[in-house]
Amino acid sequence: MMKKITFYILLLLCFDVLAANKFPNLLFLEDKQPSPKADLSAVKWLAGHWRGQAFGGFIEEVWSPEMGGSMMGAFKLVVNNQVQFYEIETISEQEGTLIFRLKHFHRDLKGWEEKDETIDFKLVKVTENKVYFNGLTLENISDTQINIYVAIKDKGRTTEEKFTYTRFK
Repeated sequence: MMKKITFYILLLLCFDVLAANKFPNLLFLEDKQPSPKADLSAVKWLAGHWRGQAFGGFIEEVWSPEMGGSMMGAFKLVVNNQVQFYEIETISEQEGTLIFRLKHFHRDLKGWEEKDETIDFKLVKVTENKVYFNGLTLENISDTQINIYVAIKDKGRTTEEKFTYTRFK
């Protein structure tokens, strides 16, 4: 019986290690796990104009400094000189923690999500140079470079996508 219990424990640990290796830059909240306390000072370095490459094209993100308990961001993907889609994003202080919200829009600004729906990423953890939301990580590399990692689900498969940005002046 002890061997069987030990086997199951090792099996569970292996699944945890495999999941961590599958998404090395992402963290996920456990069921009903509360978000830690935090405020917008944890992400103030995100404010600015950022550009990079992803999905076979050019990406751009612009983040405002904190005002009114939130930061506002806008994202754009351009492939072959054509806008593919936009996102409007916010990081807001809510109940003593942070929440990252976004909505997607086609190039004609018709929304992907229903009118009153957003995609919400609850805060998981804050470290010196990373802010982990549930399936989305902001990484401060330097004053001129950031990375954003996102879990993207497509056709039943989830992948970790990396967006590398350089500050645009």
